[in-house]
Amino acid sequence: MNTLSTLKTLAVATALAAGGVLAQAQELKIGYVNAERVLREAAPAKAAQAKLEAEFGRRDKELNDLAARLKAAQDKLDKDGPTLSQTDLSRRQRELLDQDRDFQRKRRELQEDLAQRKNEELAAVLERSNRVIKQIFDTEKYDLIVQDAVFASPRIDITKKVIDLLNAGK
Repeated sequence: MNTLSTLKTLAVATALAAGGVLAQAQELKIGYVNAERVLREAAPAKAAQAKLEAEFGRRDKELNDLAARLKAAQDKLDKDGPTLSQTDLSRRQRELLDQDRDFQRKRRELQEDLAQRKNEELAAVLERSNRVIKQIFDTEKYDLIVQDAVFASPRIDITKKVIDLLNAGK
């Protein structure tokens, strides 16, 4: 065999092998789920957010009211400061400092409690979402479903299907 014939044979063999690999790749069924979108748009995620707002709304409002009272007290102290005796000025500054510490503590507690409850609610929504994804995986015979890819073709995006099933309560 001459070199040209060998190169042609090699090219044909390579083309056939590549065609076989492509045929195998086309048999793979891959899906992509945008978890952030699920957590933003699915009814259970919205319900969890509403639950948190109801649970923490009163404390948040009380904290905002306390902040407004603190600011008003600080403004009054700034205005009245020059006319107060040193004793009264020091006493009011200490009171304001104590109130501010109390405010900071309450704000920190609220943030910690909210973060903990948010994580609990998020975990519950993610668990339901994963069950729905597993259901889709099994019923539609997927080979691979990924979440949070850097790039994904809209052709393999099954996020809407996941959201619809979550909204339907399945």
